[in-house]
Amino acid sequence: MNDLISSLLLAIIQGLTEWLPISSSGHLVLFEKILNYSGSLTFDVALHFGTLMAVFVYFGEDIVDIVKEIIRGNFKSDNGKLGLLLIIGTIPAAIVGFLFQKYFEAAFTSLAVVTVGFAITSVILLIASLDFKIPSFKKKFGWKNALFIGCAQALALFPGISRSGTTIAGGLLAGLKEKDAMKFSFLLSIPAIFGAAILEIGNKRIPAEMIWATLVSFLVGLLTIYLLFNYVLSSRKNLRWFALYTLILAVTIGFYLLVY
Repeated sequence: MNDLISSLLLAIIQGLTEWLPISSSGHLVLFEKILNYSGSLTFDVALHFGTLMAVFVYFGEDIVDIVKEIIRGNFKSDNGKLGLLLIIGTIPAAIVGFLFQKYFEAAFTSLAVVTVGFAITSVILLIASLDFKIPSFKKKFGWKNALFIGCAQALALFPGISRSGTTIAGGLLAGLKEKDAMKFSFLLSIPAIFGAAILEIGNKRIPAEMIWATLVSFLVGLLTIYLLFNYVLSSRKNLRWFALYTLILAVTIGFYLLVY
């Protein structure tokens, strides 16, 4: 298939799967193999940068308010507390990602690892779709809840395990309502994606010819956030459909690996 068409499809896939709880990393690995397309590290960063910008646009006002309160050191306000909790939630993935970066990079070459990741995502989403909350968490959302969600995000460093899926699920299990869990998950993606991009490309610039890929992933990502936030995940029960999808995907890929 033409490289231009392949890269366009991958940009669309990134825009969709970064926010749908089905693992963008797993889908990029899978479709790069299907399309026989070897995307560069810089290309992957360009795609992730596009979906990151979608969060900035959709939650722009919230982000500005949070940053203002953090700069002022006002952690007693709602936005100040949210900013502090986001910082706490970022810590687990930052530590694990920094210490084991090479191992995670190696995992991205294995379709078998991706298959296991999809299966794990399915189980996590199925549990989160139930009307269940972890009893040990207090009704008031605090640092323990944020740290729990942060640990869930660290788990998603493995390809095939959905970052949005684990963090939304973690938020629901920690006592948040659907929209609050999604908002925390999407805001938590900012330092995670930005930090990963810095580790991967350092101070290099994204080439001008890849800007279109960033634009496509941005537009698709923005639409996906809107649909998820307002319609698709208005009820936690809808997570079971994504759980079914990732389970079917895991079984199908697993069968293929065994046969071929």
